[in-house]
Amino acid sequence: MPTTTHKESRNARSLAARIKRLAALLNPAQPFLVSLRQRNLRRLFAGLVVSQAGDWLYNLALLAFVYERTGSAAWVGITTAARILPEVVLGPIGGVLADRHDRRVVMIVSDVVRAATMAALAVVAVAGGPVVLAPVLAALCTAAGAVYPQCVAAVMPRLVDQNDLPAANAARVSITSLCVIAGPLVGAALLLLGSAATTFAVNGASFLVGAMVVAALPREATRRPASAEPESQSLRADLAAGWRALREHPDTLPLVGADFVSSTIYGALTVLFVLLGQKLGLGAAGYGYLLSALGVGGVLAANLANRAAASDRPRRALIAAVAAVGVPVVLLALTGSTAVALVLAAGIGAGTLTTEVVAETTLQRTVDDAVVARAYGLVVPACVAGIAAGALLASPLVALCGLDATLFITGTAVLAYGLVAFVRPTLSKPILIHPEVVS
Repeated sequence: MPTTTHKESRNARSLAARIKRLAALLNPAQPFLVSLRQRNLRRLFAGLVVSQAGDWLYNLALLAFVYERTGSAAWVGITTAARILPEVVLGPIGGVLADRHDRRVVMIVSDVVRAATMAALAVVAVAGGPVVLAPVLAALCTAAGAVYPQCVAAVMPRLVDQNDLPAANAARVSITSLCVIAGPLVGAALLLLGSAATTFAVNGASFLVGAMVVAALPREATRRPASAEPESQSLRADLAAGWRALREHPDTLPLVGADFVSSTIYGALTVLFVLLGQKLGLGAAGYGYLLSALGVGGVLAANLANRAAASDRPRRALIAAVAAVGVPVVLLALTGSTAVALVLAAGIGAGTLTTEVVAETTLQRTVDDAVVARAYGLVVPACVAGIAAGALLASPLVALCGLDATLFITGTAVLAYGLVAFVRPTLSKPILIHPEVVS
């Protein structure tokens, strides 16, 4: 009897230890705790939180303002296109600017110009100016921000230790997910309490705060790379250098491709979730529930993404992340349960975030600091274009095949890409070739 009791006690301790390890693995706060040990990264993240939250509440206010003034869905579509297209077109040029100039100065100028466009939008809203200025100013704001993500991606490896880079990327992408969830809610509250002009002004102030935060970063972390090519090099040559950087390392391009595929699926789901919500009997609210579950899944998977990006073999992490996107999409075609659909949507969000973190960490580790912004400048617009393409293709595919078949086809396509990318030759371990961390 005592032996049995001792054995049961040992099993209980073992189970408790496993539960503790699982809780640590799933703890979404862990990447923040790891990455925020760096003072300069805390500064950068503070600016990102303020700026991105402002962006999401501004997006809602902009579309509400245009629709209120015009009553036209076509105008809303034009405004949405004006807000997105400059990022696709100018993203590669933004990468060139980030590699050619002091990234700190470029980020500050970007924030100041975007603040000015928000001030102009607020004036248009208050003074009842021509509504055509709304999409024009939205396009200018996006154009000014087309350089910002490239600068952030290039600066981060200078702000954190190599071992902390995956956690830093997981925390940064999680910030975006949190802003996706919270931004529209705050924007809706501002619209109820104030007006679109107030929301535009708040977003403008957020850019100024971001500029002040970036100004506090050390110049050593943001200076132009010492190994950069001469400024006389042509734009075409600059962009070609970014493309070569993506192709030179066997792991980088397949992982970036996975990020593009995940972005395309996300774009498709922004349409398919509307139809799925109707199928589940949730009505118009179903879209919001499913999209929120997607964001929540991404936030909760932050530490899983951190562990995956820290792997010595990123393509093994890729296959797990891609499976986490593809399998739930397929299963959504088979379920009629709201609870199951929400869990599956959260799984897709987790896989999407993990794919992005693994891809970006691999890119930062394998691409030279002198060209990393140009390489990233090709990735960002491609992913944004993927979101737009997914949204545009979803409706015709549903009309042709039906909702369930469309979900099955898209999920299977994701899994097929993961399989093809996984079986190709791979590097044994990514090599960090960035300069030393600036403390």
